Amino acid sequence: MIVIYQAAASSSARKCLFETPLRATSKKDKDQTVEPPKAEALTQKSALQNELLGESITEVPDPQTMERGGPLAVISPSKSNMLKFQSSPQRLDPHAPYAVSPISKSSKQLLLSPRRVTRKIAKTPFKVLDAPELQDDFYLNLLDWSSHNVLSVGLGSAVYLWSAFTCQVSKLCDLQEESDSVTSVSWSDKHLLAVGTQTGLVQIWDVAAEKKLRTMSGHSSRVGALAWNWDTLCSGSRDHTIAQWDHRMPDAPTRTLKAHTQEVCGLRWSTDHQLLASGGNDNKLYVWNQSAPEPALCYTDHTAAVKAIAWSPHQHGILASGGGTADRTIRFWNTSTNQPLQSMDTGSQVCNLVWSKSTNELVSTHGYSQNQIVIWRYPSLTQVAN
Repeated sequence: MIVIYQAAASSSARKCLFETPLRATSKKDKDQTVEPPKAEALTQKSALQNELLGESITEVPDPQTMERGGPLAVISPSKSNMLKFQSSPQRLDPHAPYAVSPISKSSKQLLLSPRRVTRKIAKTPFKVLDAPELQDDFYLNLLDWSSHNVLSVGLGSAVYLWSAFTCQVSKLCDLQEESDSVTSVSWSDKHLLAVGTQTGLVQIWDVAAEKKLRTMSGHSSRVGALAWNWDTLCSGSRDHTIAQWDHRMPDAPTRTLKAHTQEVCGLRWSTDHQLLASGGNDNKLYVWNQSAPEPALCYTDHTAAVKAIAWSPHQHGILASGGGTADRTIRFWNTSTNQPLQSMDTGSQVCNLVWSKSTNELVSTHGYSQNQIVIWRYPSLTQVAN
């Protein structure tokens, strides 16, 4: 089963129907409000205090401060006798007698100040895809979402595509005739889809033309991890090696990286396209550059397989990694200084990590035992939603 979360699903997406083997059911969103919707009420309350009580509040108070009984928790007049006649508060603005607005300068500044936008995060999926033959294997990477909003899914021996724009499902390929199965999928930025197989092959498909461009053989066992870097593709295998390919050149890999002693299950290129991070079932996290045959950095703090890897798009050289069931920890590294940073025990197997491109936040998905999805704020590592 595949679940898809979205903060505000479009009406067209909600009306989609899927053909087998991907069938969908829609669920009504139950949103989690991350920021309480109290800022607008507090703004109006503060403006009234300015006009009626002669205060000079120019900033919207913090709702959490209000809840703790802060200075604005109770409106109290500056005089003990509220009904006693008193003149209107003196305006400090020398141009106030000629002002067009009937409100004070403080209230005007308050009302024109930026407002905190109420943020809602969906607690339930708006779309559920029934995906039979989706392998329940921690070491495989059978889902990938393209930059053109197309989801690729490896189901048994076949690869299916689902468009988020049209809600159409199509079958790209089927390896049943080759007695093979799909173990990984990965999109490039050029509508190309790489498919790793159980027998150690890597296929390159032109999705727009629905045509297989080439099949590359360089592994002796299944390919569970793939990572594109422009025209370069890296594949990680159970044979402990990482093969680097140029899909425009002959089928031999341009180089082979050997350091892991067990299956390679995680691969990610840095956002500046210069460094490759690899994680394996040997509990090791390696960082490679594009020239040296040996890893530039090695991290050994994890106590289980390292599959979840993500480079920060906000801070150069910041790398996040997550460990398996025996580890359950997300760790952060500064690869520029080769220094470990924060770490936290999530309580569950860490399956995937993805940084937000717009905010300094991180999404983690988990397996045994809590099977949760968590949004973390970095570097405080506080939970935004769970």
